[in-house]
This record gives sequence, structure tokens and C-alpha cells, in this order.
Amino acid sequence: MKTNRRSPSKRCLRPLSELGSAPDRGRRIALPALAGSLSCLFLACVAFGFPQTAKGNKAQAPDPSIAGKVTVITREGQTNDLAGVTVNLNGQDAGPVSQSTVTDDEGRYQFTQLAAGTYRLEVNHEGFQSWDQVIVLGPGDSLIENVSLQINGVAQEIEVQAQAPEILTQSAESAATITGAQAETLPLREEKFRAALPLVPGVVRTEDGKLNIKGAPENQGMLLVDSAQNVDPVTGSFSVPIPLDAIEKLSVSKAAYSAEYGGFSGGLTEIQTKAPSDSWQYGMYDFIPGFRGKNGHLQGLSAESPRLYFGGPLLRNKLNFSEAVTYDFKRVPVRGLAWPNNETIRRGWDTLTSFQATFSPQHVLNVNLNAFSNWQQFANINALLPQTASSDDGQRGISVGVNDSYAFDSGTLLSTVFRYTRFDSTSHGQGPQDLLITPEGWAGNFFNSWARTSNQFEVLPTLQLPLKAWHGHHELKFGVDLTRRSFDGISTSHPIQVLRQDGLLAEQIDFQGAGNLRGNDTEISEFIQDHWTVNDSLAFDLGARLLSQSAGRAAAFAPRAEVTYSPGSEHKTVIRVGTGLFYDRVPLLATDFTANPTRNISYFDASGKLTGTPVPFQNVYLQSVAGGGLVPTDRIPNITARNYTSNIEVDRELSHAVALRVSYLYSETRDIAVISPLFGLSEGGSFLGLANTGRSHYHELEATLHYQLDEHKEFTVSYVRSHARGDLNTLFDIYVPFEQAVIRPNVISTLAADIPNRVVGWGTFSLPLQLILNPVVDVHSGLPFSVVDASQNYVGTPNSQRFPYFFSLDFKIYREFKLPFLSSHKNRKLRLGIYSLNVTNHSNPRDVFNNITSPRFGQLTGFQHRVDGFVIDVVN
Repeated sequence: MKTNRRSPSKRCLRPLSELGSAPDRGRRIALPALAGSLSCLFLACVAFGFPQTAKGNKAQAPDPSIAGKVTVITREGQTNDLAGVTVNLNGQDAGPVSQSTVTDDEGRYQFTQLAAGTYRLEVNHEGFQSWDQVIVLGPGDSLIENVSLQINGVAQEIEVQAQAPEILTQSAESAATITGAQAETLPLREEKFRAALPLVPGVVRTEDGKLNIKGAPENQGMLLVDSAQNVDPVTGSFSVPIPLDAIEKLSVSKAAYSAEYGGFSGGLTEIQTKAPSDSWQYGMYDFIPGFRGKNGHLQGLSAESPRLYFGGPLLRNKLNFSEAVTYDFKRVPVRGLAWPNNETIRRGWDTLTSFQATFSPQHVLNVNLNAFSNWQQFANINALLPQTASSDDGQRGISVGVNDSYAFDSGTLLSTVFRYTRFDSTSHGQGPQDLLITPEGWAGNFFNSWARTSNQFEVLPTLQLPLKAWHGHHELKFGVDLTRRSFDGISTSHPIQVLRQDGLLAEQIDFQGAGNLRGNDTEISEFIQDHWTVNDSLAFDLGARLLSQSAGRAAAFAPRAEVTYSPGSEHKTVIRVGTGLFYDRVPLLATDFTANPTRNISYFDASGKLTGTPVPFQNVYLQSVAGGGLVPTDRIPNITARNYTSNIEVDRELSHAVALRVSYLYSETRDIAVISPLFGLSEGGSFLGLANTGRSHYHELEATLHYQLDEHKEFTVSYVRSHARGDLNTLFDIYVPFEQAVIRPNVISTLAADIPNRVVGWGTFSLPLQLILNPVVDVHSGLPFSVVDASQNYVGTPNSQRFPYFFSLDFKIYREFKLPFLSSHKNRKLRLGIYSLNVTNHSNPRDVFNNITSPRFGQLTGFQHRVDGFVIDVVN
């Protein structure tokens, strides 16, 4: 049975399915640990985790009706009542109306004055497996249906079909969800979870491939996999691959107000992996290679990306296992470059091995091992940057996660998460020649090479108390999160020549120093969170997080609050309001910034003659002084970004199959690490300085309409009006994924991910002949770009120009056939179909000649083209 982790409430509202509800509450339930007090707190919480005093049974309602009791069987075989558990009764026919209630203090529930018909009775409680049953209720029937729940694993499965989320367990968080099944059938440009994220309103991919959530790059966000951090420890990028077929649910929250979440100033992305099944399953995907042709001749492979998923019980009811493996080889052509030197070549593999051990109905242990190795040749080519001037990029490593969950007889739930990540990365150009930057594009060889080895340890013990009754119901969580990150690396660079249109030198950049880098940070965070359900119309979420960083803030306090209100008796409208503070991780690239190679810049006049002497730009830290301005300092500035976010959201059920969401979000981030070249700051010296003076602002208005009649009849369409503005020279913009060749003075302007208007929609439709259609449409304002002069300096306002509007219509159409030779496995099918990306062949240019001295100034290039292919999968 598939399960859904939810908390108690009293009413329900049909959801925006793929937008989902707020991130699953209780996935990071924690233990408030001040040093040395963890065990004392644990004993105290267990002691007070007793069942609530009974309030008495409710009178039986007139027939027809359904009533019963919800219990849990303890490890000792005792049966305990479960209070405050949500029970949903969903009508399966046109006549019956869906209802929802919560159990009383004796675990009892009842539905009265029901119409005859077919219903699905569903019970969900956080930390336990969900339960459902189809019930046929005739006239005058009075049924008793008792429910016994079992503890659920940490990595739980999520119901794919839409269900009505309990409105009072939803926070004000603007969360969006894509299930693993949806990601598997939607037309994605690559079989990776990163390719599914831009389907979420508020998630934008820039021309250089960076993801941005609520106006902030992924480096300022956080990726959690089964409740633990899973990013590149140095850059914070979402570079640790998770096999697509191992994902149960992928959710994005632009306002993750729960205090259990920390370590980011942007958005929060969560991946919940599939729990190993208690029956053997397998799936094979994309195992037929793709070929490429040119002028009517076969020119080898274009892509080979087979994926395999299998798993089942190793010891019945004791130990389950699953394995997901992906191999990836792909040649991605870039229009605007001459064939065959116009391709990015990607090779690699990744795997996720999972084990789930069930020691008792109350005790479950999950262990997974994620290993990966990926290499991308000519990674950053575009129409103006050929293969010879590009850089190769590679990552490899392992990530080991352990998640132990134990439910005590009192109802207290203890969960302990541990994850270790080893991440090695390297990058280098195609040779030792100087990099040439001209008004027509780049030539020579890319200038910078680096190699880094990084490690991250995270320990996250969490504790959730049983439901407490005081002016309603309270769900209390406590926790501590200990994270240690470190890296060693080297960065070397060779000269850069900036040329004018006539080929004469305008500027030359030389580098001095070995660039031996290292850095580390230890962060300890404690939090407390209370979800308070006042009544069936009002709930509050109140929490706070306290953090301490060895290389950043010595102490920082992050309070958060949110309220959920549903007016009226039918509860078809839900209003959510939230606000909170968030503190980011320390960017490790900043901890040893002064050890980077020193840039020595020589300037030349219009005739190509050297003017003056080369100017060394020493790498320094900068601090603000009274009255404004920056001066060098020997101390690392406080480089932990701080974010303030608030939002208001209204959900409205328009009918049993249609829901509308309208929301407004404001986000402001301060203390961002920025890079600034300063000329003659003191005693004639010039510096390349790092300061914590960066700021950004983001406004977003979103309207989303979701329709779902059944699994194969649904669609979602969203309109987003947004604006992002801030400093352009952030640390991540200058050094990630590749170091910028020319570092211009920092300015505040429109950000690269700013899209004023966007419409994104996708869905699933049943067609005649048992065909399934999955379309995706994306229409948005063109991304911004800047105009530069011969020396690559800004002309006019940066990012004031825009590409033409973007339009892409993708689809996948297929049919599933039962495999007759596998009669004992009725769910195993062969999926056959086709897909097309950018089916209208809309140009969607990616590059532009933006140098005012170029004869082709203003011309667009790097146009996209349609990509077609076949769907051949074996699915379970």
C-alpha cells in the first residue's frame, strides 16, 4: 500500500496535486540539544508522552453511517488508541460527498447521515503507514470499521493520485510537488531530476544552466534527500545525482517556514526516495540507443542512457532491497557552431542502493548508498564559445545515508539521520594557449583549471512528541543538526587576452600564485517547532532555529510563524500567511579567497601600446566603514547570507475536480558574498575584494489552476509574474561553475534569472486506442543580457536587454501493453511511444552578439531545434 505522511486536521480540501502540500511534516523531527543534555531531554519527553485523558464516546448518529476506532499495536503486542488522527471518507460516485474528521482522545471517529454509495476510507498519520479501504454503503447500513496502523519507514512512498490534503496541517509554505511517476512519463530534456525542476512555478533555468528558485541561485538553496543535505559541499550546487527511477517525490518550497529546515537563503528542494518494496519489482527504461545522421549517412551514437530499477524482499517482512542504476552517454549539439565540432559530450553513471530493515512494527532502519561518476567534455560551449575555448568538467563521489526511526508506546517518535558525502570535482581547458576574447566570441584555450576534494558529515537526531491537548492540539518537535564541511583544492590559470575588433590588444590578464586552497566550517543548529490546531478552521505553526558557525555567524536566531485559516462551514477556501528568517551556509569558496591566484592586468591604448605598468589586483577581504565605503581587512567578514521571506496564499476548491491557487511572495536577502575589483583604494594599490555587502530582492505573484478527474485526466497551468534584482558579482556568479574571465565592477541591477511573465503547464490525458498523452508547455519573457564594449565593460545598464520571448511545446505519447510471457506478474508492461521536444521548432535563441564593436552586434544565434525520439520502456 502506498502511503502519505500527514498530520492531524479536521477538514479537507481537494489539492493542487502537483503543487502538493507543504513539505511532509515530521520528516526531520528533531531533538533540541544543548551540549550534554540530549539524553535528559529524551527521557523527559518519553515520560510526558502519555495518552490524553478520554473525553467519552460520541453518540451514534442516525443511519446510514460509518464509525470505528484507530489504534496502533506496540512492540509488546499492546493496543494503544491514536488520538488526533485524520480519517478521510472520499466518495467514489457522483452522489456521495467527501468528508474528513479526526479521532477523539479514545481514537474513535464517525461519519453520519451519509448517502448510499461507494466510498474510500483513508487514514493517515505521521510516522505510520497509511491505510485505506473501499466501502460500499447501502441504504440504512451502519458499519463499524476499525483501523490498526503500523509504523512507517523513513523513506515512505507517496500516493500518486491526488488526495484532499488536510487544510490545517498545511503551513503557509508555497510547496510544489512532482511525483516520481510523473517525472518518469513527462517529456524531459534529460533523464535527471534537475530537468524536472523548471516545471515548478518560480523555478528558472538561466542560459548557463543554473537553476534559480525564488530569484536565488541553487547555491543559495538547499537540496535534501531523505531529510539530509545532499549538495556539493563547496559550491552548494545540486551536483550529486539521484537516479530518476529511485525518486518517489520531488518537492520545491519557496517559503519553507518550518524551523526544522535550515542552511539556505533561497529555496528548499526535497527528494524522497522510494522505499524498497516487499514484493519484487523491476523496470528498464531507454535501453535502445539513439543514432545520429548527417547528409544521409549514419554518424554513430547520439545518446545511450539506459536505466534499470529492481528490488524486493531479501528476508520476508524483515529486510527489503532496491537498486537504481543510470548510465548516461549523450552528444548535445549546439547550433551556431560547425559540425562535428559543435557538441557537448557527456559520459557517466550513478547508482542508488537502498536497504530497509524492519526490526518491529515500531522500529525501521533505512540505509542507502549513492555513488556517481560524471564527465562532461566541452561543458560550456555556445554559439560564441567553441570547443577549443571551452572547459571540461567532472564530478565523482559517494554519499551514504542512514535513517533510523523508532516509535515508543507513548506515541513519541525518535528519528536519527546520518549522512556522509565525499565529492571530488575537477575542471580544465583544452590546452595551454592563452584565452582570446574578441567581439566575435572566444578563441584559444580556457584559462582556468581546478581540482577539489570535499567532505561533509551531517548528524540529525529528531524527536516528535505525541499529540498534546491544550486549547486544541499541539504537535511538538525538537531537534539538533550538526554539519561539518571541509575541502582541499588547487586553482591555476594562464593568461587572457582581450582583443579589439581589429585584433589589437585592449587588455591582458596574467596570473600569479599557485592557488592552493582549503577551508572548513562546522555548524550546529537547534530548533523547536509547534503545529497548533486550534479548531477545524484555524491552525498556527510557530518555530525558531538557533545556529552557530565556526567560519560564519557565532550565533543567529531565526524565528518563523505561519497561520492557516479556512472560513465557512464547507472549508472550500484556505488562506495561508507566513513569515520567517533564514540563514545560509558559509560558502567554503570564501573561507580561503585570498589564496586564489592574483590577477595582474595590463591595459593598452587604441594602437595596441601598453599604457602604464601592469596593475596587480591583490585578493583581499573587505569590510564596510562608517560613512560608507570599503577597506581591506585581515579578517574574514561575516559571509553568512540572511534572508527574510513572507507570503500570502489563497486556495479555493472550485469543484470536486478543479482547484485554484493565488499567492504573493516577497523575499529579501542580505549579507551576500560579492566580488569587487577596486582601483587605487589605498596607497595606489588595487584589490579584488570579497565583501558581505550583497543584497537581492524578489517579488512573485502566482496563479495556478489544477484539474484532476483521475490518474490519466489531469492538467496544471500556472502564471507567474515576478521580478528579481540584486548585486551581479556574487561569489557564485564569479566562480561557479567556471571562473569568469573578465571581472567587471559590481553593480546592482536586474538579475540573470529575472522573468517578468511566465506561463507553464503540463498534464496527462487519455486518448482513443488507450494512448496516453503527456504535454508540457513553457512560455515566458526572454532572459536578460548586457551590452559590452571592446574591453568587455558594461555599456549602459547591465541586463537591460532581453532575448525574444521563449516558447516550447513538448509532448510524450505512448501506450502500455501487458507482457503475455510474464503472466505471473500482471503489473509488468511494455511502454511504446514517441516524444518530441520543441515540437513547433521555435527558434528560442540562446546567444547574442552583445559587443557594440562587432559588425554583427545585436544578431541572435544559438537557436534551438526540435528533438524527436522513441519511448521503449519495460515498467512494473
